[in-house]
Amino acid sequence: MSNRRMRHRAGSAAGDTPALQLPLHWGDDGLVAGVDEAGRGPLAGPVVAAAVMLDEQRPIAGVADSKTLCPARRERLYDAIMARALCVGVGVAEVEEIDRLNILQATLLAMQRAVAALRLRPSLVRVDGNRLPVLPMRAEAVVRGDATDAAIAAASIVAKVTRDRLMDALHACYPAYGFDRHRGYGTAQHLRALQMYGPTPAHRRSFAPVAHALTHAALAQPTVPLGQR
Repeated sequence: MSNRRMRHRAGSAAGDTPALQLPLHWGDDGLVAGVDEAGRGPLAGPVVAAAVMLDEQRPIAGVADSKTLCPARRERLYDAIMARALCVGVGVAEVEEIDRLNILQATLLAMQRAVAALRLRPSLVRVDGNRLPVLPMRAEAVVRGDATDAAIAAASIVAKVTRDRLMDALHACYPAYGFDRHRGYGTAQHLRALQMYGPTPAHRRSFAPVAHALTHAALAQPTVPLGQR
């Protein structure tokens, strides 16, 4: 493998301390996209996927698996990725699609949409995990790819930040559920809110705790922010 294919030079992103850099991988023509998702496990909200094509000439220090980063660092790296990447695509599968297709198929659909949203066509797509969406180009499944590949790690950051912002918007409609804190995951606080108020339209009815809550409560109605009344 050439030095060009393994090089990911150190740099700084919005004041971040330079960290160990993950390698970039390259397709036949040098164009590779990393793909990852956020939101497979929650009881509420969409699943979001991102596809990122990094620019070797504009490296970003500190890119890592989004799960290892604090929220403030994720936000800084998100801004750097959006400014320096060759291109970024985001795909979303909504709650209705999750319930209709199942969460795995909805996740693969979101990944397809993310790749389709790229303004450049990669010759290789590297996807975190062990399952691949159907794509019109060569693709590789990479287990733990968000910890070993810079483009996949960048995609994990974009997907996570995008989904967190969507959950913040849901929190504005349904403030009693705490979506801004648990992001839809089945925390004790979230399960108590489900028991007290019932599911919202943003909840995944195909997930067992939500299905159980549906048998005990009516569908919750949104709280419209004062400025929108």
